[in-house]
Amino acid sequence: MVDGRFSGKLALVTGASRGIGYSVARALGLAGAHVIALARTVGGLEELDDEITRGGGGATLVVANLVDFDGLDRLGAQIYERWGKLDILVGNAGVLGPISPLGHVEPKAWDEVMAVNVTANWRLIRSLDPLLRQSDAGRAVFVTSGAAVNRRAYWGPYSVSKSALEALVQTYARETEITPVKTNLFNPGPIRTAMRARAMPGEDPATLPTPDAVVPAILDLLRTDLAVSGRTYNFPTSNWRD
Repeated sequence: MVDGRFSGKLALVTGASRGIGYSVARALGLAGAHVIALARTVGGLEELDDEITRGGGGATLVVANLVDFDGLDRLGAQIYERWGKLDILVGNAGVLGPISPLGHVEPKAWDEVMAVNVTANWRLIRSLDPLLRQSDAGRAVFVTSGAAVNRRAYWGPYSVSKSALEALVQTYARETEITPVKTNLFNPGPIRTAMRARAMPGEDPATLPTPDAVVPAILDLLRTDLAVSGRTYNFPTSNWRD
């Protein structure tokens, strides 16, 4: 049943059909928020909707590709027309891209990683910033990675994109520091997701936490009394970095 922690809040979650996005969207819906769940996979979204509805919550499903940038602009306009504001944004969707020497990365693959991991999040900010400012306590969390600062050979596209994402989010945090909007980054560490399995094919997934494990920490970053902005929270160590 709905527990009411986020009652009356409107939350948008990207990559909501599986993994961390699915778990966060479900938790927000069961905590009283109306969830706008965005993803490309219809089946995963419908399963999410069923879980939230059974628990007494509500969701709006948006089947979309994040690189449909005009569609993101239309989404912002549609949210404004229907609700007039947005309280929570969770920018979770991302792609790994090729694990390869930089000189072997195809331009198309590079462009895709940058489009999904960086440009799409900028377009979300561009489209949704006016709506977050209409909330009495707008909260945004974007999912990053240790690869943003711990740069390794062959991880170039992903590492560069997450470094750029952190610069993007920290810039936005500075631009909203005198508003009620608080924006942070969340580094989940190794989690049992499809992306992790592709990145580390020899790893035993049973040794990793499930996406549900990070949900309490992410929800904590969405509290209305949160004062922190423009920083990165590292799970599971619970330490912050600028």
